[in-house]
Amino acid sequence: MSIFNDLKTSLEEAVEIEKGHKKPSRVTRYEVADVKAIRAQLNVSQAEFAAVLGTSVDTIKSWEKRRRNPTGLAAKVLATIKDNPAVYRELAAH
Repeated sequence: MSIFNDLKTSLEEAVEIEKGHKKPSRVTRYEVADVKAIRAQLNVSQAEFAAVLGTSVDTIKSWEKRRRNPTGLAAKVLATIKDNPAVYRELAAH
């Protein structure tokens, strides 16, 4: 099968899924961290949180207002801190 035919088949399948005629074979969802709630749980200021995470206060503000979302390693670190707040204290110690 040519790449054109593969793409055409894929797009036709996407249209069927969008119309509700077909179920997607898999769905990937990413949970976006609630940075403000995590920080409140830790009882730390935006400045303290930013310093420990090695980022700017503006970045923390953007995450909290959901203008931007943490991605990559930052998202993983935040998820880890949410599940285990002691990790934050470990990071703060370094």
